[in-house]
Amino acid sequence: MDDRVERLETAEECDQFVINVQKTFPSLAREARRRGVELRAAAHDARTAAEKEALRAVYAYEEALSSKHGRRTRASRTWRMIERHGIIEAVERAVNRKRETSGYAVLIEMGMQDFAFEAVVVRHPELFSPEAVAQARARVEEWTRA
Repeated sequence: MDDRVERLETAEECDQFVINVQKTFPSLAREARRRGVELRAAAHDARTAAEKEALRAVYAYEEALSSKHGRRTRASRTWRMIERHGIIEAVERAVNRKRETSGYAVLIEMGMQDFAFEAVVVRHPELFSPEAVAQARARVEEWTRA
């Protein structure tokens, strides 16, 4: 990671950095977006590595939504599901949907495909149902072939 990006201490600093450099240094903007996602996720009290990665996935999805809409956009339905069911169960439910989780194409463009819910499930299969793991693996394989 570039030293300038490593020195960013808040998600808001990352957002401003992205605005400042995205036209002239897109790779730095990509790094700053990733750093912002990581800083937002770190602000939560995740108990496990899987929970931390799942929170990063939510914030990466919000970055994808924000990029798509041109303004900061919250993943409101995802956050409600997390409040109702907990982060791991919310990921399980999202991955088990018949359609792939939305925003993945944008995550690829932003260099954050490793933050997708499916990627979290593949890295932590012991926490999820066999159906969710199979669905996640199939989608990740499909995405890597495309």
